Amino acid sequence: MSQADGKGSGIPAVTVYVTGWCPYCQRAKALLTEKSVAFTEINVEDEPQFREEMKSRSKRNTVPQIFIGDKHVGGCDDLFALERSGELDRLLQGTT
Repeated sequence: MSQADGKGSGIPAVTVYVTGWCPYCQRAKALLTEKSVAFTEINVEDEPQFREEMKSRSKRNTVPQIFIGDKHVGGCDDLFALERSGELDRLLQGTT
């Protein structure tokens, strides 16, 4: 697990569940990094409980699974759709 969260900044914490080999995970992380969004990355391959935690929170089995605060925003395609609609910035600012 690597940590680069925005705690204390007024921005909702962003959590991304990933695997080391997933190209969609890389794309999602690249978008967040491009937007200068700090996030906590949890590699579900590191420990079995991380995958179980992801499945419990998201009700999905695939990676990436992305959370902004407590809101599950989905996977890579969902994240990019939010970006295209402008909704991602509102979620990251905590205004929705």
